[in-house]
Amino acid sequence: KCSLKHLVLKQETDDILVNKQQKGTTETSEKETHKKTQPNQNLYSCKICDKTFSRNNSFIIHVRTHTAKKSFTCSTCGKDHPYKSRLIDHMRIHTDEKPFTCATCGKGFHQIGTLNRHMRTHSGEKPYTCTTCGKGLASKSQLLYHMTTHTGERPFSCGTCGKGFRRKSDLTCHIRIHTGEKPYSCGTCGKNFTYKKSLTVHMRVHTGEKPFSCGTCGKCFNHKKTLTAHVRFHTGEKVISCGICGKDYLFKSQLVDHMRTHTGEKPFSCGTCGKSFPYKKSLNTHMITHTGEKPFSCEICGKRLTRKKSLTAHMMIHTEEKPFSCGTCGKSFIHKKIIHMRTHTGEKPFSCATCGKCFHIYPLSYIELSVLFAPITLLFCMFHVSN
Repeated sequence: KCSLKHLVLKQETDDILVNKQQKGTTETSEKETHKKTQPNQNLYSCKICDKTFSRNNSFIIHVRTHTAKKSFTCSTCGKDHPYKSRLIDHMRIHTDEKPFTCATCGKGFHQIGTLNRHMRTHSGEKPYTCTTCGKGLASKSQLLYHMTTHTGERPFSCGTCGKGFRRKSDLTCHIRIHTGEKPYSCGTCGKNFTYKKSLTVHMRVHTGEKPFSCGTCGKCFNHKKTLTAHVRFHTGEKVISCGICGKDYLFKSQLVDHMRTHTGEKPFSCGTCGKSFPYKKSLNTHMITHTGEKPFSCEICGKRLTRKKSLTAHMMIHTEEKPFSCGTCGKSFIHKKIIHMRTHTGEKPFSCATCGKCFHIYPLSYIELSVLFAPITLLFCMFHVSN
């Protein structure tokens, strides 16, 4: 027996409802439209957005999102919702309220549905199966995304460059490349990031967290990618080699960067002086010469430095750590001392083109140290030095 409310909703959804069960029949009665014949089969499909449902009640509730008047408006961002319950769920995004907590790991969530999906990461349950390759997925959204790997479909396109994406969230992140928007800010140093994931990884610089550990030797890393590279040293997994010089790399991206040393390509240009660089990291380092920025600060003496590498070396002054030792005389150094080794080998790679005199260190350093002892000879060499 149907209620008046149900009949009204049914009339409202008649033009949207499509029965997906059409095996061996050309016509399906209205009664069969609301009947399941196989478990876990999606019988109801929305003609407006193509979303599918296995239960009639869920389908009818969904249809209201298209047909119902959206009268519940968020006072913070102005977004409209067809139901008050949806508005309540939405408001938790602004208040950051997370009333649903995982009993296993304690992680909190805004909605009960998100918690249920999260629980599958602990149970290992994967109730959604790809009909093409048989792979199991934990959620329906993961299944839909996975299916695009078979179809090649990229329904979300960038209006600026035309690049296509499989997920709307990927497109949203991509657009920030064009707009320059960096909505995620570090509360410790103030640095801004384009992606939330980049901020999460950056925070490990401040916290010292290294959540990725090697199962073989126990060494910990702050990046999953670094762990992946490390594990390959244990497994002996095949690496990618340069076809020109034969140098090996663990990742394709590293090989792409390396190839620029052969091609001379410098795709990253400074917007201030026009100088080009083969790597983005090199450009970022160069930009500091224009901005004067010194983002790395010593926690002990407060000295600021332009590079992380310089900060690491500076910290050894305080810790008195000298990790580089000479294998011949045992003397220790903060930096790797190639110059020191020449005192043992007698190597003098720098020579004066005019008089032929050789130096074991770069001539300008030699002149600064020895100008008081032989000013005439060294000034002469200073103007005629060649490597």
